[in-house]
Amino acid sequence: MKTVFINCSPKKRFCASAYFLFLQKLFVGGKKVTEKLCTPADHDRILTQIRDAQTVVFGLPLYVDSVPSHVLRFLEKMEAYCIENGLHLRVYCIANNGFIEGKQNEPLMQAFEHFCARAGLEWGGGVGIGGGVMLNVTRILFLVDVGLLLLNTVLSVANTGNLFPKDAWISFGENAALLLYFNLGVLIYLARMGGCIRKGSFSGKKYTRILIPSFVFILFADIFFIIVSLFEGGLFRGWLARKEYEDGNAVRR
Repeated sequence: MKTVFINCSPKKRFCASAYFLFLQKLFVGGKKVTEKLCTPADHDRILTQIRDAQTVVFGLPLYVDSVPSHVLRFLEKMEAYCIENGLHLRVYCIANNGFIEGKQNEPLMQAFEHFCARAGLEWGGGVGIGGGVMLNVTRILFLVDVGLLLLNTVLSVANTGNLFPKDAWISFGENAALLLYFNLGVLIYLARMGGCIRKGSFSGKKYTRILIPSFVFILFADIFFIIVSLFEGGLFRGWLARKEYEDGNAVRR
């Protein structure tokens, strides 16, 4: 069985969609191919990959309560391609958003369901994830924890000859368990959908979220986006962004 995983995030790196597709691939067997969809230049390459596939899994963010525009253009071309070549793929979807509730991905799920009906494809269902950006940050924190553990181990060996510093391992275990808990809902539903992908069965639409209280999520989300705005010049509608001037007028680049 060949499964094509399509990362539809417009971000070049460290995107939540890539993270969730990586987790989904852990629960899927057979031949697995990962493709990146950003521009029309990617269309023909991806369509060639799905020609001999049995399953396609889309991973994408929620934009304005729906499918990102560059994905819509691809779905239009994929619909014509599948009808022309008589393809009957099974389609699954992993959608994530920056809000706290995964249920807000419902309109996007409906769009994919209608797309499958129009293209003569089998809708397999999907997983809608709330707090996708924050969950993506947890994998970065995990890698940081791994790095700190390795550093503490090296220092411990150099200073005492002890290869397993107790305090460092306890701290790492506590942090890893906490990050695992945050991702627990996602892992459970992706594992369930992975079983359906392997069997070629209908998974249904399931919704989950990062497992923290909403008031905590809102607080940390506000802090995170303020910091991102400062670094990217987006605070106060780009007052801090680098500007160039044309005919005496400031133009944001």
